[in-house]
Amino acid sequence: MRYVAAYLLATLGGNKTPSAYDIEKILSSVGIEVDNERVKKVIQELNGRDINEVIELGKSKLASMPSGGAATATAVGDVLTTTSTAELPSSPAKDGGKKEEKKEESEESDDDMGFGLFD
Repeated sequence: MRYVAAYLLATLGGNKTPSAYDIEKILSSVGIEVDNERVKKVIQELNGRDINEVIELGKSKLASMPSGGAATATAVGDVLTTTSTAELPSSPAKDGGKKEEKKEESEESDDDMGFGLFD
C-alpha cells in the first residue's frame, strides 16, 4: 500500500508517470526501505493509466463488497426480539437501588509501563 501511496503522491505533485526513482525518493524521505520488486509491480500496473479512473474503479469495487456490520446488527436485533423480558437482566431500580462500586484507579497505573503522556 505504501508503494501505491507514494505513486499517488508523485502524481499529485504533477508527475504524470512517476519512475521507480521517484517512488524510492518519496519512501526513503520518511525512512522506509524500498523493495524494488514491489516498486516495479506498482509502476507496471499503474503506468499509463489515469489515476482518477483507477480510483473511481476502486470505489465501485469497494461499494459492492459486503462489510458485515449490517448482518451482525440484524442478528442481534433478531435475538433481542425473540428473548422474553424475563430473561433480560434486571435494571438497578428493580434491584433495590444497588450500585456497583467503582474501583478507584491509582494515580500511577502499571499499564503505562512507566511512561506518561507528557513525560
